[in-house]
Amino acid sequence: MDIRRHLPVLRRWTRLCASLGLAVVAVFIAVAASRVRLEAPEPTVLVRDRDGRFLTTVADTQRWPGEDGLGYWRVDEIPERVAAAMMAIEDRRFYQHPGVDLRAVGRAITQNVRSGRRISGASTLAMQVARMQNPGPRTYPRKAVEALTALMLTTRYGREAVLAHYLRIVPYSNRIHGIGFASRMYFDKPVADLSWAETAFLAAIPQSPSSMNPFDPLGRGRAINRASRILRQMAADGTLSSIELVTAERQLRRLHVTQRHYRPDDAVHAALRFESALRFERVLKNGGLPPGDPIVPSTLDLDLQSELTWLVREAVLRWQKRGAGNAALLVVDRETWEVRAAVSSIGYFDEDNAGSIDYLRVPRSSGSTLKPFFYALALERGVITPATILDDLDRGYGSITNSDERFLGPLLPRVALANSRNVPAANLLDRVGLDNGYAFLSEAGLNGNGTARRYGLGLAIGGLPVTLEDLVRAYTVFANGGRLRDLTWRQDRVAPQQPSKRLLNEETARQITLFLSDPSARLPTFPRMGWLELPFAVAVKTGTSSRYRDAWTVAYSSRYLIGVWVGHPDHRPMSGLSGYRTAARLAHSVMSRLHKDQQDGLEALSFPAPRGYRDQRVCSLTGRLATPACDRVVVERFAPGQEVVHTCEAHRFVAVDRRNSLLATAAVPASEIEVRSFVELEPRYAAWAASAGLPRPPRQASGLNGGVAVSARPVLQNSNKVRIVAPLQDLHVLPDPETPAALRTISLRAVVEPAANDNDEVVWYVNGKPFKAVGYPFTARWPLSAGEHVFEARLPSSGARSKKVRVTVEE
Repeated sequence: MDIRRHLPVLRRWTRLCASLGLAVVAVFIAVAASRVRLEAPEPTVLVRDRDGRFLTTVADTQRWPGEDGLGYWRVDEIPERVAAAMMAIEDRRFYQHPGVDLRAVGRAITQNVRSGRRISGASTLAMQVARMQNPGPRTYPRKAVEALTALMLTTRYGREAVLAHYLRIVPYSNRIHGIGFASRMYFDKPVADLSWAETAFLAAIPQSPSSMNPFDPLGRGRAINRASRILRQMAADGTLSSIELVTAERQLRRLHVTQRHYRPDDAVHAALRFESALRFERVLKNGGLPPGDPIVPSTLDLDLQSELTWLVREAVLRWQKRGAGNAALLVVDRETWEVRAAVSSIGYFDEDNAGSIDYLRVPRSSGSTLKPFFYALALERGVITPATILDDLDRGYGSITNSDERFLGPLLPRVALANSRNVPAANLLDRVGLDNGYAFLSEAGLNGNGTARRYGLGLAIGGLPVTLEDLVRAYTVFANGGRLRDLTWRQDRVAPQQPSKRLLNEETARQITLFLSDPSARLPTFPRMGWLELPFAVAVKTGTSSRYRDAWTVAYSSRYLIGVWVGHPDHRPMSGLSGYRTAARLAHSVMSRLHKDQQDGLEALSFPAPRGYRDQRVCSLTGRLATPACDRVVVERFAPGQEVVHTCEAHRFVAVDRRNSLLATAAVPASEIEVRSFVELEPRYAAWAASAGLPRPPRQASGLNGGVAVSARPVLQNSNKVRIVAPLQDLHVLPDPETPAALRTISLRAVVEPAANDNDEVVWYVNGKPFKAVGYPFTARWPLSAGEHVFEARLPSSGARSKKVRVTVEE
């Protein structure tokens, strides 16, 4: 055979094979070059409570090759013992080879050929990095690509960077990646604090994470055995002394691994809150984490959280038969404004009561909880002073009324607020200005959907939905001397990110606090020694929404500010469960728990008074300086320039004939004269005063007739005016079909000014015809009748007539 004839063909095939080989090599190089980067998910954030107990983890959700895991903490400074342990058994010649250990490759090939199967590998740490970043089946082509990638990684980044990245992404069982995170999860310490035994234990796990699970006794045993080999190898290499080896092996046999970490059942909502907030803030990508390990120290106290969750759960179970379905509780430390406990429901996994809903952040009708803001605004702007009288009077059919359907007459602001009266609050909001009141709430972070007109005067009695969290934050205005403060959820952010915002001057805030913390001022609506009173100073405001759908309480002591909400998830009405009967009772239990050391009643029972204010004794019915005749006297504090200067004239001592209680004259024997205290308020209070049994001074003098006391003619004749106060002009009435026909009535009330004599009567006219003649206080009830009706009140003794009032009663 003439080989020369085939040389051209052989040369072509040789060139072709060489070209193909070069192409294959080029492809391998190109693939490897495309992978020459050190990549990993952003570090998992570990969230813990204020004492370092596990709360939750927040992992990067981006797609990354390999299993979905946790950890990936950076190891910028590699401890020498960690490096030595990892290289002792994984890559002993790490600092000698360029990323691929040819000596190890040759050894592995020889061993595998002799045995006829794969019993040894030659992967270096750099090659393992390449494989972990681009996982796949372990074929020879893939091994070749990994080797090329390892060479390029080492050349491009250097050995230290490759080792640090390996320690960041290597798996440690239980979805944990990286020695930094593994050190925290298994030993609750940073990498730098690991002992030789702990270091060797962690270095053993990556060889087979699935079979060396530290939380499994068998897996932990396997890891300990491999760790012992690592320690002996380091001793043979001269890294460990004989004494260190003995000590490390002894520690290894007694090695303690922490328990598996679970998200606490009592703090699931809080954990989810942190996960959402951390992702929203993008702290995983652009800062916001403390230096060192990415650990967020929350302000929560898990022991307190668990205890208070139990209290909340027990309370709701107690009230379930009356319609309660769930509750929420927030506890804030007043010194740092840290959230110490956040109970969002009675149980996240309680499907029957929608426990997965975070009721701290669900808007609900606010009840009476917003009233203090309107009183504060009125005091701040000088619309009222502590001595201004606010009327708690029935305004007639269809008007705002009080929840207990009672009226307390003339009230000082302290009493009106402490008793949570609706009528004075609505009137006060009207005086302050609806837009002004709504704007002030918005400044406090209580924003509604729409304008002030949408809510009207209902703002004062629960028209604006709020969340418990926002409500508690708003109350920092009163608990923080007039400054609004954000609530702090992270200990590394105790210093506010933004300066506190002043909404009130400190004196106004202190004044409101004194109003809310005065047990005597709460009478008669709330009893003494009830759920609003504790053996230490506590300012409390309750709230109840329409038909008992929501029960609220916000309370603050010298140490804590807390908020409580009770209700049903689907807004069902509860059966008589008010803020006082439920939320206040729960708040009382919580405050007692928080102040265990103050139950002896020896602490201060009052908050600081406004600085520079002057105390004055005023009559609670008139707001004027009290006289000896005043039987209802309180001490109020007044800012300079606001002091009361006028003396009460409504209360006075009058000499009467004890035989008939008429005015005593000179003809009455001294033995029959008695000096009594009487009160005569302005005519608009006539109906209330009569119902309250206030003694009205007599207007007729007593005379003598044969030794018998008789009534004389009136001492005074007045030129009177008559005014109808109920019903209101142009009132439209829609009768309740469920009310029996005989009970469908509206109130008729008239005021006579100046005050009428005792024997005077007012005649009510309906549609021009006399309806009823009534004496003092000139009230009556008219049975509803469909159609348009005209009402008029006349005083026959003086001929006075009121303006006519038109009322329409619907069919």
